[in-house]
Amino acid sequence: MEQPTPPVALAVLPTTPSEATTAMVHYYRAEMGRMCSWRDRLDMTSNWSITVVAALLSVSLSTPTAHHGVLMFAMLLVSLLLYVEARRYRFYDVYRMRVRQFERHYFGQLYGPDPEGGPEPWLVMLAQELRHPKFRITLGLAIRRRLRRNYIWMYAILLAAWLLKISSPQLQDGVHLDTERPLETVLSGATLGLIPGWLVIGAVVAGYAVLVAAALSTADRGSDEVHV
Repeated sequence: MEQPTPPVALAVLPTTPSEATTAMVHYYRAEMGRMCSWRDRLDMTSNWSITVVAALLSVSLSTPTAHHGVLMFAMLLVSLLLYVEARRYRFYDVYRMRVRQFERHYFGQLYGPDPEGGPEPWLVMLAQELRHPKFRITLGLAIRRRLRRNYIWMYAILLAAWLLKISSPQLQDGVHLDTERPLETVLSGATLGLIPGWLVIGAVVAGYAVLVAAALSTADRGSDEVHV
């Protein structure tokens, strides 16, 4: 004989203002914890990038036998970490905005009531966000923000070290200084295997032109919001 299926217990929603306040406070703490967790992940990726830059700078500049390609490899690794950090930043931005909704419309109203402010619109928006979560910013925008905050300085350090490496015969084994043709010395130092030096330099210049254009972009600078 089949046993009757026990009734499913439905979650009981808050029915009093005090219960609703308790639920909101606990939810705020949960979103704050999520935001801090993703913030820690951002810092971790930045720390990885700094470690990569420091380690490969030491390897490249410590001995003339180290090829300048080590620094170009560092640029690629930093680019990969920038992509990873931008993906993490998109998740961080979602939870940061939820926390900001509480701070602006709930706690802001608590500490300094705004006669024109009301809780309903932001609660409706938050409810829609919880039902259908989505990213608030594009991957490109996230890359630009992280590039401006941290990574542009790492790229600048790597570029300076790379230029020093290819233009200083003392730092490269097998490259000799020709005082009458300094450009030939630089092109010879920039050679990467079968790839001629002029092509390597052109690729680096093009890549850094894209980075500078992205860092100087003003597409997201019209807002007064605080961004990390």
